[in-house]
Amino acid sequence: MKVFKGIDKFIIESSTIVTIGTFDGVHKGHQKILKKLANQANKFNLKSVVLTFSPHPRTVLNPTAPLELINTIEERIKSISYCGIDYIIVHPFDKAFSNLSAEEFVDSVLVKKLNTKKILIGYDHRFGKGRKAGIKDLQFFGSKYNFEVMEIGVKEVNNISVSSTKIRTSISEGNIKKVYSYLGYNFSLSGEVVKGNAIGRTIGFPTANIKISDNNKLIPKNGVYLISSILDKIQYYGMMNIGVKPTLNIKKQSIEVNFFKLKKDLYGKILEVSVLQFLRNEEKFNNLDDLKNQIKIDKETCSTLINELNK
Repeated sequence: MKVFKGIDKFIIESSTIVTIGTFDGVHKGHQKILKKLANQANKFNLKSVVLTFSPHPRTVLNPTAPLELINTIEERIKSISYCGIDYIIVHPFDKAFSNLSAEEFVDSVLVKKLNTKKILIGYDHRFGKGRKAGIKDLQFFGSKYNFEVMEIGVKEVNNISVSSTKIRTSISEGNIKKVYSYLGYNFSLSGEVVKGNAIGRTIGFPTANIKISDNNKLIPKNGVYLISSILDKIQYYGMMNIGVKPTLNIKKQSIEVNFFKLKKDLYGKILEVSVLQFLRNEEKFNNLDDLKNQIKIDKETCSTLINELNK
């Protein structure tokens, strides 16, 4: 799969089949649409194209209501790549783009830039300035500009009982098992490993402090989680604490990972952490010894869960 950062950078002579969307989460419903796109491309000898946007259109059109996202754009691209798509275009969404009329969008983007011969789109898709145009308008333009509109009907959409909103709620509640059931893969966090206050090292549990790369990334609720990471093609398990360290009276939220069998220095590296299971809420302990004892219990719980995962 080839990735293009903007419609203007995409040049193609082959005919294409296109779908459009933000695809935040790339959940099972999205995956079904993307795989259908790939199958139709193979069937009709077309190139499959996904047109998506960054930043998310809602953050541009309604900046007073910020939206926390399931995926960073890098995570979104990675998940889409597993669906057999030929090209993904990540277009910078801005006010100028939002002001294109429906026909301007069809003519200048779908026809002249993407060379669209088929478009796969939901029955409730809205597009053009003010999102005034719908599926019937797109079908009219398809007749005018010679491309076919393949509608994802209401029954098919309703059969996909997954939504990005449901997933965001589950992440916020720490319901990681439900998140996995929606996504079909593990929710992850990624960012640079930065220096912390080194308290974990003093009590025998050194941690990697992760600075999340995208400020719009949705963070699960405060608490302790079982996690895993792939480093140098080896899977390492560990536990992650998200929170404000109430025992230490630290108010700023941090994300810290303690790996069980990894000793190497990770400072400055970009770390991707798969969140496997919620263990417990963040707690305030009377002293560091009580905290250390609880962490030992958490590690034993993780060991039991890891054994179950690897059966």
